[in-house]
Amino acid sequence: MSIRENILEFMENREYKPMLREELAIEFGIEKSDSKAFFKILESMEKEGIIIRNNKEKYGLINSDYLVVGKLQGNEKGFGFVIPSDKTKDDIFIPAENMNSAMNGDIVVANLTRRQESGRRQEGEIVRILERANDTIIGTFEDNGNFGFLIPDEHRIAYDIFIPKAGTGGAKNGQKVVVEVTRWPELRRNPEGKVVEILGFLSDKGTDILSVIRQFKLPEEFSPKVQQQADMVEEELTQRDLEGREDLRELTTFTIDGADAKDFDDAVSIEYLDNGNYMLGVHIADVSHYVKQNSALDKEALLRGNSVYLIDRVIPMLPKELSNGICSLNPNVDRLTLTVFMEIDKKGTVVNHRIVESVIKSKQRLIYDDVSDYLENDDPKAKEKLKDILDELKKMHELMLILNKKRDKRGSIDFEFPETYIELDENGKPIDVRVAERRVANRMIEEFMLVTNETVAEEFHWAEIPFLYRVHEEPNAEKLQDFAKFIHNFGYSLKGKEIHPKELQLLTKEIKGKKEESVISTLLLRSLKKAVYSSESGIHFGLAAKYYSHFTSPIRRYPDLVIHRIIKDYLKGKLSSDKINRWEKILPEIADHTSMTERRADDAEREVDDLKKAQYMSERIGEEYTGMVSSVTNFGLFVQLANTIEGLVHFNNMDDDFYRFDEENYYIIGERTNRIYRIGDEVRIEVISADIGKRTIDFRLI
Repeated sequence: MSIRENILEFMENREYKPMLREELAIEFGIEKSDSKAFFKILESMEKEGIIIRNNKEKYGLINSDYLVVGKLQGNEKGFGFVIPSDKTKDDIFIPAENMNSAMNGDIVVANLTRRQESGRRQEGEIVRILERANDTIIGTFEDNGNFGFLIPDEHRIAYDIFIPKAGTGGAKNGQKVVVEVTRWPELRRNPEGKVVEILGFLSDKGTDILSVIRQFKLPEEFSPKVQQQADMVEEELTQRDLEGREDLRELTTFTIDGADAKDFDDAVSIEYLDNGNYMLGVHIADVSHYVKQNSALDKEALLRGNSVYLIDRVIPMLPKELSNGICSLNPNVDRLTLTVFMEIDKKGTVVNHRIVESVIKSKQRLIYDDVSDYLENDDPKAKEKLKDILDELKKMHELMLILNKKRDKRGSIDFEFPETYIELDENGKPIDVRVAERRVANRMIEEFMLVTNETVAEEFHWAEIPFLYRVHEEPNAEKLQDFAKFIHNFGYSLKGKEIHPKELQLLTKEIKGKKEESVISTLLLRSLKKAVYSSESGIHFGLAAKYYSHFTSPIRRYPDLVIHRIIKDYLKGKLSSDKINRWEKILPEIADHTSMTERRADDAEREVDDLKKAQYMSERIGEEYTGMVSSVTNFGLFVQLANTIEGLVHFNNMDDDFYRFDEENYYIIGERTNRIYRIGDEVRIEVISADIGKRTIDFRLI
């Protein structure tokens, strides 16, 4: 039994009364030399919300009947919500007067002061802050002469940060700065801090995106030790690298990516077999050959979890010497790969497959648009560029349609809502915001990666060895009921109590091409759970897949790199019982951590998009556009334009009547005129303001 389990068992005894950490150490016979490690275990258990330390510094078990551990989600108006660590529990509303100096993102213990009753949410008060989230805060510096203030970029932090004159660090009024908190807030007293980094004025090139990088604590520079390891990697393959590998350099392989891509994870190949089946080869960069487990490179890659793409820059998981160099499947050079060969019949079933360590030599670096121009329009220019592999592309197109049909038949949901493409000039200023195209070549590579990820996941599920899966659980029934009520206003319905992905897929087909498609698709996505990494095999609801993994992008995703290591050991018969035990121990932590870094990357990418959209519209004040009502609330309605930009029409700016939100019918209605605005209505708007700091845009109805 571990020391943690012993502590728990000891505290669960009915006779136990809270004790000081020193008393617990004596009770457990901890030597003075081991006391530091013992106290760390207590701290760790406290942070996890297993035990609690009271005001007298004594430890006891958390009583889950009235104490809840979770993450605080703040609000600029001062109140907040505790999102419990236990996902089965509901969120707890914390009034401003009960926040007790906690700030957005803090891990806290909340005491329930009012339980959930009919129509009334549960309330609580913060009784303990287990972990502070905001040791540094990014924002705009305001100079008041003898002192300064930081106005945080994160609007969910309800305080301005007071900065004494000695702590301003030479910052100028209006500059973006990073402030280290030196004193936490108290009753009627703002937090204090000192400037530790000046990012520049918002008008300076790159300051805005740099602010987001600091806000999300994204690691930019690689440490000298990590960089040194990357520099030591050979730029070309040696004979030793090729030992034990299948030589596929004569096979026609090529990559298909976006025009601005620099790191190529995957190459593809295809052949017809004599029995009429297809042999699809998906060749993935063998990053694990260069990034050894527990090396400085590996620890840094795990810490980052994934690469982050922020419009005009990439924060890579691996140094460019690997990501753009020896690991990238660049054309006409030998590269190490992990290949999955799949024999696929005319119905899209993988009837046979094998995974091999290999070496390839990509024949060409293709661009999505060229391949799409050829496959969609038989474009002569594209045809000339691709003349050496037209036959392969035709076969791939055939196979893509077959795989897509099979996935469609089983109920896989294809979301078609528009993605945004933001074009910046050389100074980082947004000059165009438009819908990003998802064309046939993009969909083709997507299908090939999906079938590969499924094939790999299924093999290792049945092999019953430790593995990392990509799991998307069934949606929450309550959320789906709310969604069903919402779409009822548009004349759509969901049948049955238990919803199969097929039902949702039929809905996405029904709304395809209609004005409400984007709105319903977006809300459907929000109603589903988020896909996460897991060491336990489970379904992928959205793909209607029994088994799924992430195998195809080890340059930019750590889970892919991890399963490459497991697969290679498995292929070579090197998965000893010691290794299996070690993987079983660490995979759950890797799954949790990389799920977190993925969410962080998504949030940072969304924040940069919102920032650039606000910048773009700030120069279009007074301009008129046609848009569609995308959401209705108790304070106004949101309108989405054709270029995906969304803005708020606040009730205060609807001066032709007094409007109210009818929750039951999900529309906004005028008291005097009975004029109704529903989601999906087409409206004409004028841009009246854009707040770059808050990433918000305001419209007025014309």
